[in-house]
Amino acid sequence: MSRTIIPNKALILVCDGAKALVFENAGDAQALNLKPLVIEVEPHKPTRELGSDRPTRVYDSMDGSRSGTDETDWHEQAEADFLVGVARSLEQLVAERRPPQLTIIAPPRSLGVLRRALGTPSWSAPTVEIGKDLVNHPVAEIENQLAAMRPPG
Repeated sequence: MSRTIIPNKALILVCDGAKALVFENAGDAQALNLKPLVIEVEPHKPTRELGSDRPTRVYDSMDGSRSGTDETDWHEQAEADFLVGVARSLEQLVAERRPPQLTIIAPPRSLGVLRRALGTPSWSAPTVEIGKDLVNHPVAEIENQLAAMRPPG
């Protein structure tokens, strides 16, 4: 587990593919006090309810053989689109508030999508990434998890 300090006025994004919570640390590095700034929820239907077509078949013009293609995972695509929107909102919020640090907490797959969507950050605040799924935990539990990651001393 990586050790991190979250200073006063730092922004913390806790998200997954359907829910995003943005907090500001109103406390200090020793006693976190997360105040919610943004809450976004976008439930997605399962792929079976989103897609209506069968997987396509591809015909090879050389020998006439056929092969199937993978079906699009519409649920996964909807989650990725949600995370791209979260990244855009986050960039705007960071530009407005200019926090001393940005902490992103998300499952590893969601972190990958966010990393690609954010690209090269245009802000000077250091960014800490934590690969955990804490989005459905109460705020007190998120604070406890972050406090446990603080360096000893």
